[in-house]
Amino acid sequence: MRIPSTQALRALDSFARHGSVWRAAEELHLTRSAVSHQLRLLERDLGFALMERAGKGAALTARGRYYANQVRKALTVIGDAAVQHGDRGVGGMLTVSCTPGFASLFLCAHVADFQDLYPGVSLRIVTPRRLDDVSNPDVDIFVAFGDGNWPNRAVELLCEVEFTPLCSPVLLNKIGGLAEPAGVLAAPLLHLGDFEDWTRWLTLTGVENPDTECGIVFSDMNLVFAAATAGQGIAMGDELTCRSAMRAGQLVRPFEAAIKSTRSYFLVAEHAKAGHPGLRAFADWLSSLMAQTDAEVAARP
Repeated sequence: MRIPSTQALRALDSFARHGSVWRAAEELHLTRSAVSHQLRLLERDLGFALMERAGKGAALTARGRYYANQVRKALTVIGDAAVQHGDRGVGGMLTVSCTPGFASLFLCAHVADFQDLYPGVSLRIVTPRRLDDVSNPDVDIFVAFGDGNWPNRAVELLCEVEFTPLCSPVLLNKIGGLAEPAGVLAAPLLHLGDFEDWTRWLTLTGVENPDTECGIVFSDMNLVFAAATAGQGIAMGDELTCRSAMRAGQLVRPFEAAIKSTRSYFLVAEHAKAGHPGLRAFADWLSSLMAQTDAEVAARP
């Protein structure tokens, strides 16, 4: 059973009540792009359309209106339960398992914001050996990278990922620039775990008979990132985890062509732990942060 993000459900409820994205954004203290992104993610997660064009704006479909009504009832029940049992604040120990690359390249740049919002939560972050591992019994919630198939767990889509070549400007100058996709073969290719991503990208861009099983294979995204920023080769990266390095000029994106990863980031938890107040607070905070980040990436020139 997949439980949609509470942040996305609140965005739907607010839009249904106000009839516009900008009023929902004001109520939720989010950007309009973030609200729209939450609604799109919810549609993908549900598998049916919630919105349809109405003149210059948007309106709920008939199915969307029915679902929004059910969501409002559910949110009311949750709110009433909090009042009934008393609002004791969000606190306690929360253990989060997060893939090493996502943790070091994204989460660690924002995690203090969560602590400011929820000072009563004692946060502990651990990393798994496998990107899709959700087996640690000591963990409350997992940020896992996989295909979404974790039976008997509560699973929420956090974000999808697109990969594209990234390299340091020093290396780019050294090889004389990259005018065509085949030019990447002039430098070592940096791989994470296997050769799949580079093989798919070179096929997409029409490079003929490339030898993709060459270069250097790493077991950790942090190592791929370190080698790429040091000018040791060209990595297949994404604008989420590598965004800070791209802003700082450590990495550049020589081509617009990108491949959609066969895997995505998901929030995964045991159903028995889903009632942990700190878990829900962390999940909603991270989902909101991801929505804002994706909206900023989409708006880049």
